[in-house]
Amino acid sequence: MATRFVIIGGGPAGNTAASHAARLGAEVTVIERDVIGGAAHLWDCIPSKTMIATGGALALARRNEGMGLEQAEAGVDVEALTERIESIKMRLQRGTTNLLSSQGVTLVKGTARMLSPYDVEITTTDDAGAPKVYTVRADAVLLATGSRPRIPDWCHPDGERILTTRDCYPPTTFPESITVVGSGVTGVEFVHMFASFGAKVTLVVSRQQVLPSKDPEVAAVLEDDFLKRGVHLLKGARATSIEREVNEAGVEEVVVRCDDGRVVRSSHAVLAIGSVPNTDDLGLDAAGVELDRNGYVTIDRHCQSNVGHIYAAGDISGKLPLSSVASMQGRKVAEHVLGMQKMAHRHLDYDKAASAIFTEPEIADVGLAEADAFAVGRKIRVTKVPFSSTPKALINNDWRGFVKIISDPATGVVLGGSIVGRHAAELISVIALAVTANLKVSDIVESLLVHPALAEALAEAAE
Repeated sequence: MATRFVIIGGGPAGNTAASHAARLGAEVTVIERDVIGGAAHLWDCIPSKTMIATGGALALARRNEGMGLEQAEAGVDVEALTERIESIKMRLQRGTTNLLSSQGVTLVKGTARMLSPYDVEITTTDDAGAPKVYTVRADAVLLATGSRPRIPDWCHPDGERILTTRDCYPPTTFPESITVVGSGVTGVEFVHMFASFGAKVTLVVSRQQVLPSKDPEVAAVLEDDFLKRGVHLLKGARATSIEREVNEAGVEEVVVRCDDGRVVRSSHAVLAIGSVPNTDDLGLDAAGVELDRNGYVTIDRHCQSNVGHIYAAGDISGKLPLSSVASMQGRKVAEHVLGMQKMAHRHLDYDKAASAIFTEPEIADVGLAEADAFAVGRKIRVTKVPFSSTPKALINNDWRGFVKIISDPATGVVLGGSIVGRHAAELISVIALAVTANLKVSDIVESLLVHPALAEALAEAAE
């Protein structure tokens, strides 16, 4: 009898696990309350990156003069942009749904909760739209329900002027001015996006640099670019309230007050201070699944919870909140469920996951960070090459940023790296492969790369 594998959540972790498990012969059921592809993937990542790409095209148009072209003034067609976002979302959703259906995966639109360690109650609707509740017995369960924006008690988003990140698209209009609260990855991407579309942007930075978890040199390049674009950085300030008010001129505005007394007024504000896991209402108590103090499912290296046949992947696992990580977790879970990962094998190493920030310039990193190495007294070799010395960057009329590679001085093994600049999210793949495969800097140096290409900076940094 085939393994009955029930997956709650159809995002990157859930749909990858479903597809892989189906290929391996499992009887797979996926329950998703919204859309296959995942809310984070299709509501957050894809729409925001689509808007960022459009903003990048605007920025490129503004740099035309430096490439020997007459300056062109490009405008935004909000309706066309919205149609573009929806088209991309639907295309991706259809592709994933069709693949799973062709593999025999049962797709259920609804919600699910655990009644016991092996019984899953599914709530959906029948063909007439009436509620339908039934229970399925599972040999293995994957919890992959993702996360949602964190909203503190002092903020009450209304979806009109006080926004969460999910309220920002598809756009109905673009704000004249906006305050972004939160200077992490999501926050700086929204700063870039709104600034690209011509908004006056203020970023509330609780620390003394944007991207507090990133390399200070990396953050400095981004800060410099923000300042050149007219972004106001409010450093060392923590927001304590966000409210709509009518000013003396009778104009409605959003007022952000900070703990040091500073006040920012703008037409809109967006809250980007992290997320919380969707682990409530899943019946985890009935299943005996343990959560950590922040509400994430506690997992081992196989993504197993404390209940061996119940797994967790994606945002609710408390690991890196990246679609790439979620997908790989899903793949590993499917293999473990089907008995392929019982012996020693290469486990997921979250420290070697590449990540990118789609600002302008782009930022990407992987592996050991320079500051972390120094914090523990580890000896490293750090080499850095600016893109200003790379012919392709000059050809592109965009030489912002640099490539930094961190290696072991004794063995030459690549331990990590950071890239700031055009196409950083693509270029980091070379360093990520080197980190994952324990390659040496000499392996990069001796690779015959394309000329002229931005990737030449990688070889120079590895020299």
